[in-house]
Amino acid sequence: IYHNRARIRSGVTTNASSTSTTTTALKWVLRCCPDLPRSLVQKLFRLRQVRRESNDVGSTCVDAQVQQQRRLKRVSAKEAMNVGDRIFLPITVQEFPFEKPDCHCDEEEANFVRSLVLYKDPAIIVVNKPPGMPVQGGIGIKQSLDELAATCLTYDYSETPRLVHRLDRDSSGILVMGRTQTSAAVLHSIFREKTFGAKDDVDNEVRILERRYWALVIGSPRRPKGLISVPLGKVVVDNGKSDRITIVDNAQNTLAQHALTKYQVIKSSCYGYTWLELSPLTGRKHQLRVHCAEVLGTPIVGDLKYGWQAHKKLEHLPWPSLERGSHENVTKGKTIPFGLDLQSGSISEKHPRLHLHCKQMVLPNVSMALQNMQFSSDYHLSQVESLVLVAPLPSYMQRSWDIL
Repeated sequence: IYHNRARIRSGVTTNASSTSTTTTALKWVLRCCPDLPRSLVQKLFRLRQVRRESNDVGSTCVDAQVQQQRRLKRVSAKEAMNVGDRIFLPITVQEFPFEKPDCHCDEEEANFVRSLVLYKDPAIIVVNKPPGMPVQGGIGIKQSLDELAATCLTYDYSETPRLVHRLDRDSSGILVMGRTQTSAAVLHSIFREKTFGAKDDVDNEVRILERRYWALVIGSPRRPKGLISVPLGKVVVDNGKSDRITIVDNAQNTLAQHALTKYQVIKSSCYGYTWLELSPLTGRKHQLRVHCAEVLGTPIVGDLKYGWQAHKKLEHLPWPSLERGSHENVTKGKTIPFGLDLQSGSISEKHPRLHLHCKQMVLPNVSMALQNMQFSSDYHLSQVESLVLVAPLPSYMQRSWDIL
């Protein structure tokens, strides 16, 4: 059941001859419904619960309701609106408590979240996201990293940290958040420019944003390094119960998104495993996982969604005598908050976890850039020095590295 909130006037004009300017569905909902928290609106779009009625077909009074139901289609946050369109939100938003209660943490949980911090300055805060912790809330998710950061990582700021990019729930590594609305906007532009400008910037050696992932894959690529450039798209499977990302053969498909990834072999093993360094030049959903599984033919260890066939033939390597690292010895036997398991899941076990970790990121010093922008309007991010961020491997991936 959907509730009509407002008629879209995306091309706002004062008269018929004036030039219209487009607006996205997300911006329009935020403008029309200022009482709704931004996080809730973003979640509604993310869960595909927002509908649009296009103003293209008329209907009679008799069949108006039927016509309306037929014309309602899901709309994404970034889709442009047309004059006369209407946005529909779930009627349950009227029951939403606008003063959302804080996500309370005890001292142990708060200390654990703060222990994830790799770097912070006046503009950004960077954490080493643990595997198994979702970045954002959703159906069935009780606590997410963005909510925990709002509770535990605000420090002396009145504003809460804001997400500017995402990591899969089962992956780990560097996650950057903006500490203010201004710094978050700058970071958003960096990640967005990286994604949409990558296709025309493949040969550019100087990049304002670089991400390097480490992945342990099953098998070995034919070439030790290369560039993967294939369009990706989403397909619905299991009678509409789930979806997955796959390679789209028809590049003219409007739903296809071009995806670029540089890869390089770090080390191969005689046991049939290979460590890869993956550098995504775009930021598509499941990009690295699909590129490894469907393009290179080497699915990532622990990725049953895209590499379940390879895992059926996989034999684990039992190494019970291998000494654990000092960090593992310290944490062994301790209960990790939020029900996280940071130890088990290496290739020595029957059910390995996803071996995908954002190990390094190079990005502009946003804090310094914002200071310089106050004195010069022509200042560009390429002129500021870069921050080099490095996140250590999670324990189970380190153990797999030691075994191989």
